[in-house]
Amino acid sequence: MRTAERQSKISAFLAERGHASLGELVARFGVSISTVRRDLDEMQRRGNVRRTHGGAFHVEAREHPLNYRLREERNMSEKDRIGELAASIIPDGEAVLIDGGTTTYKVAKRLRDRPVQVVTSSLPIATLLGKSLETEVIFLGGSIMPRTGVALGLHAEQLLASIRVSRAVMGVAGITEEGVFNANLLMVELERQMIAAAEEVIVVVDHSKFGRRSLVHLSDFSDIDKVVTDSRISQRWVDLLQSHGVEVHIAQIEERPAPPPSSPPPQADTSEEA
Repeated sequence: MRTAERQSKISAFLAERGHASLGELVARFGVSISTVRRDLDEMQRRGNVRRTHGGAFHVEAREHPLNYRLREERNMSEKDRIGELAASIIPDGEAVLIDGGTTTYKVAKRLRDRPVQVVTSSLPIATLLGKSLETEVIFLGGSIMPRTGVALGLHAEQLLASIRVSRAVMGVAGITEEGVFNANLLMVELERQMIAAAEEVIVVVDHSKFGRRSLVHLSDFSDIDKVVTDSRISQRWVDLLQSHGVEVHIAQIEERPAPPPSSPPPQADTSEEA
């Protein structure tokens, strides 16, 4: 296999997995560990991957992990249905923490104009709900991260430390057997405080995030009470979550119809006319 072809296949493998170790890549592509290291070094110089100790991340999967316009377009129907289902299990009259992210934004849209208190670190969510006469919004404040509208910093942490809520709605970048992951170290620190401030933690995540490890381990399953996902999740992941005591709520997604078979090209008429 030529170098360019192998590196293209490595890139596709990392895009699917999110992260892979050197040993996994050696076994997958049948080359030496030195060859894998050279490939990853070259791919990192081109910006395709990010090397870690003993492995690599796929940069495309993490390049804009918090960019709303790019992420909002991915798995749109799944996120819409997940947001609808997650909002339906939150009773009126409760105080809810909502994390920043495109899937949590869909939950917030379904809570708009309902009599709930929403505490959020997300400026887009605060702006959305701030237009409602029914929904009370508390914005954590602090320094606003570019491209994300998420507030971080001492002010947000101090306010968050002083409150308690019934539920926290969290988005994540990946779920593996180790628990849940996110892509930004600073955000993870604030999200851990959100988990500590809530009586119940609800993770909203579409099927594509299962089996993906991101940069920072946020929590193991002991901190998660419910996962709301879509019907394209595999039964293996449902069983794994339930084995850890996590309640799984599945939003039904219509299967995309297969494209109709293309018509065969017309055959030349070889018969003789009478």
